[in-house]
Amino acid sequence: MEEPAKAAEKVEEETEESEGTEEALEAEEEEEEAEEEEEAEEEEEIPKVEEMREVEKEKELEEEIVEERFYTIPLRKAWISQRKKRAPRAMRIIRSFVEKHMKIRSEAVGEEEAEFLVISNEVNEKVWSRGIEKPPRKIRVRAVKDKEGVITVHLAEGD
Repeated sequence: MEEPAKAAEKVEEETEESEGTEEALEAEEEEEEAEEEEEAEEEEEIPKVEEMREVEKEKELEEEIVEERFYTIPLRKAWISQRKKRAPRAMRIIRSFVEKHMKIRSEAVGEEEAEFLVISNEVNEKVWSRGIEKPPRKIRVRAVKDKEGVITVHLAEGD
């Protein structure tokens, strides 16, 4: 008779242990879910902040713009030079074209310290996209002059 009582006690202990582990597992799962929710909230907040910063920067840029013009710059003269010098020559042609048409201050041309003409990376990548030997025959750009007189050349939208 002692054996069934011991067996019953063992069964009770096992059920208590299993209940304890189930409760522990449930508690751990709840904690993990809470952590995942917090991480998801943090990830959602970051893009919102970045979007707000981008919008603010765009507004500042719009306020600073004094003049904005779109140009189609012919680069056919770059093809006259040697094959290995075409893309660099195309970049020089873009620079000289914008200097002439956007009227950079005459005293600014001689100075190398202050940059009054900035060609964006996207324009550079477009010219160099097919390598040094085959720059495009023409390129469409957007030239923007700000309050300080700095001209920035961007790739026109849609190109």
